[in-house]
Amino acid sequence: MDYNTNRKKLPMPEYGRNIQNMVNHLFTIEDREKRNRSAQAVIDVMGNLYPYLRDVAEYKHKLWDHLAIMSDFKLEIDYPYAPPSPDILTEKPHRVPYNQNNIKLRHYGLITEKLIETAIGMEGEKQQILIEQIANQMKKLYLSWNKDSVEDEKIFIDLEELSGNRLKVPRDLQLTDVKIPTVGGGQGKKKKKKK
Repeated sequence: MDYNTNRKKLPMPEYGRNIQNMVNHLFTIEDREKRNRSAQAVIDVMGNLYPYLRDVAEYKHKLWDHLAIMSDFKLEIDYPYAPPSPDILTEKPHRVPYNQNNIKLRHYGLITEKLIETAIGMEGEKQQILIEQIANQMKKLYLSWNKDSVEDEKIFIDLEELSGNRLKVPRDLQLTDVKIPTVGGGQGKKKKKKK
């Protein structure tokens, strides 16, 4: 028996062994023009395997890059795009820059701080409506972070602190009750009654 474990490892296993065999067959074609046409046929078959990716930008370019990888960058054909260098398989990924935002109360997030800054620039009834909405959102965020109940007064104090005491929350403001769903919906299985 010829098992896959005994065969050569596939450079791109998502295309399967049959596509790899087609790519390997391209090396046996001596006529360059025929090899170019055959390579285009292989690209078409590769594209048919993942039709939902056709909307992705540079889809064809990726397929030609994959063909180059599957042929170990040794296939001599006329690529419609510049083929990648073999270094792309061994180079380390670029370092991901982290946001350097200094958030005072991290569980409320940066967007809450930006909303508070917007509310500071408003006046009158619009400001009061936005303060109420921010406070309700802060209560939801607090409960998703803490899972315990929270007094509305704590939210008001945090909101005033985040605004640098430039916003005053009316103490008679009633925040909406927030129910954080439990895992599994909190419903236990009902036991069947015995007859």
